[in-house]
Amino acid sequence: MGYNVLIVEDQEEIRSVVSKYLENEGYKTFAAKDGFEALEIFNREKIHLTLLDVMMPGIDGFDVLREIRKISDVPVIMLTARTEEIDRLKGFDIGADDYVVKPFSVKEVVKRVNTVIRRTYRGSEEIVYRFEDFSLHTKSMKLYKGDSEIPITAAEFVLLQAFFRYRGQVLSREQLIRLAYGYDYEGYDRNIDSSIKRLRQKIESDPKNPRILLTKYGAGYVLGGERH
Repeated sequence: MGYNVLIVEDQEEIRSVVSKYLENEGYKTFAAKDGFEALEIFNREKIHLTLLDVMMPGIDGFDVLREIRKISDVPVIMLTARTEEIDRLKGFDIGADDYVVKPFSVKEVVKRVNTVIRRTYRGSEEIVYRFEDFSLHTKSMKLYKGDSEIPITAAEFVLLQAFFRYRGQVLSREQLIRLAYGYDYEGYDRNIDSSIKRLRQKIESDPKNPRILLTKYGAGYVLGGERH
């Protein structure tokens, strides 16, 4: 399968060159010029690895990494001009998988990406989405609250995956059908309501007063909502 790489770098020339080399290796790339754009892309697209510059306007790479680690374990390689050991250790403590110090060889970056991708996925694709104390595992199709597994069906898994990928965004029934089941879905859109009700029975402390899967009347459903 093809892997998606997010390149977060405020210098356009570096973004362009790294993107070109990675695309020549068969990767699909997404580019962001700052941390805010990076998080928007990360929440919208299915990203398998992120190349993340440390020094950027707005929010720096460390803060972006913290936000990513709240919801995902996808590998992150930091790009930095900082050579001090304390900065590298800070990134590793937050959850970085590797470091490349500027100025760097683009070929070296590509080799590091290849290595981390092979090590992480090993021919499969396991991504873990996180929300509060819930974690959704894409390879095993399992949902956990803390260390305890919550049994879910395959249909419930793909619906939850859509919510976890777009947490905080209101999704209509039509959007949920497209994201979870595809354009060939032949059921009624009201079936989504029944699925939501069953999921609430499994994940909510009080299903009649949900705080995780919320209803936005006239619009759709949202994971987390305004609190997050």
